[in-house]
This record gives sequence, C-alpha cells and structure tokens, in this order.
Amino acid sequence: MKGVILAAGVASRLRPLTDNCPKCLLDVGGTTILGLTLEHLAAAGMSDIVIATGYLEDQIRRFVAEKFSSLRVAFVRNEQYESTNNSYSLWLTRRAVAGESIMLLDSDIVFDRRILALLTGAPAPDCLAMVAGKKLGDEEIKLKLGPRGSVLRIGKDVSPGEAAGESIGIEKMSAPFMERLYRALERTIVVRKTVNLFYEAAFQEVIDGGAPMTAIDVGTLPCIEVDTADDLEAARALRAFAGTPASQ
Repeated sequence: MKGVILAAGVASRLRPLTDNCPKCLLDVGGTTILGLTLEHLAAAGMSDIVIATGYLEDQIRRFVAEKFSSLRVAFVRNEQYESTNNSYSLWLTRRAVAGESIMLLDSDIVFDRRILALLTGAPAPDCLAMVAGKKLGDEEIKLKLGPRGSVLRIGKDVSPGEAAGESIGIEKMSAPFMERLYRALERTIVVRKTVNLFYEAAFQEVIDGGAPMTAIDVGTLPCIEVDTADDLEAARALRAFAGTPASQ
C-alpha cells in the first residue's frame, strides 16, 4: 500500500502564515503537519509515498529530503495549483500509483496515528475515516450512511440533518476502486473540462456506479483539519494532548 498526500494548495485562508510557507510545513507543537503525517505512515508500515505538490514545492522537497530520507517519496507537481482543486491533484498521481492500493490523505490534517490502524485493520477494502456526533454545517464534507456504515452520499451538499458524521480526509482504497476512481476523475477533468471540484465528487460517482465504500468512526481519537488560524491553534493544543507519538 502506498501513501498519497495532497499538498498542492495555496492555503489562502491562513495568510500571512502561508505567504512564505506551505500549509503542511506549519509548526504544530515542535513538528510540522507533514512531518506528523509521514511519521504516522511510516509507523503504519508505509514507506512508499507519493506527494502531490504545487505551491512552494521546493520547500516540501527539501523538508522531505532532510527529515525523511529513509522513505521512498515520489513527487507529482500540479502546475495549475492556483486554479484547480484536490481532484486535479489526485488525478495527476494516477501513474505513480497504478495498480496499487493507497492510503489517501489531505496534507492539512493533524490526527492520532491510531486512525490509520483503524482503516488498515478494517475488513472493508475501501473505507474512510469519519467523525460522528459533532455539530455540522455547510462547510464540512458530510456523510449520509446506509446499512453497516455504507456510504450513500458524500459531500458538502449533504444535509446536516441527514448526515451521520464528517469525513476527515483520510481514505483507504483498493487498486480496483482506484482504477474506477481515476476513470471518474478523467471523465470530469478531460471530458467535462472541470478541474476545480473536490475529489469527493468522484467518490460519489464511483459509489453510485456500484463500488461500495464504508465509513469507519474514529470515535474520540484526536483529529482536526487546519484551514484557519484558529484551527492551527487548536491543532497545536491537540498535538500536545495527543502526545508524541500521537498514539500515546
């Protein structure tokens, strides 16, 4: 299994902190968001990593070379990072992960490493991490579920009243699912010329086409997506709470 990290974006909501630093390299309690993610992947036995980059790519490459030289990391550059969304970055990784199962992660999540163990240990070959029981609004990627945690709908447009929880941006996907997902992305990007959608739209297309995906509730395990300065401060507190490593 390969780890795939999407780290191409500008993170404009975190400016001026991200004027000269990619979001994934912001400090969270003595480490960086990307550093924490790579530590967790390595601890879960994943040493083959693909990182989609764009904004301030050189800093990310230098960080990985200096801090994680023991990992086999391939970089895929999104030249259009300013005008595209994460679906486009994911589509660009298709050759780097052809025929492989993957653990897909957004690069702005501070999380407990036990979340990866929940996904790798789940019997479902295709599943995602979900936080249940929190108040949801318009901005969260919400999940409507069917029997046994099957994902019926995923996206910001799911009604909060129908939602069982929020997808946190960590997914385990098998090679067959990825093949269908890349085809869905190609239809969106190449045929429809749409490059600014979230990748969950492609998940929905694959699910609607008959490929099941299961939501795995992470319970009380710490995790937070860093989009704003308030999120960053909360992530720093969460990092301290979660311990070093995060499974402590």
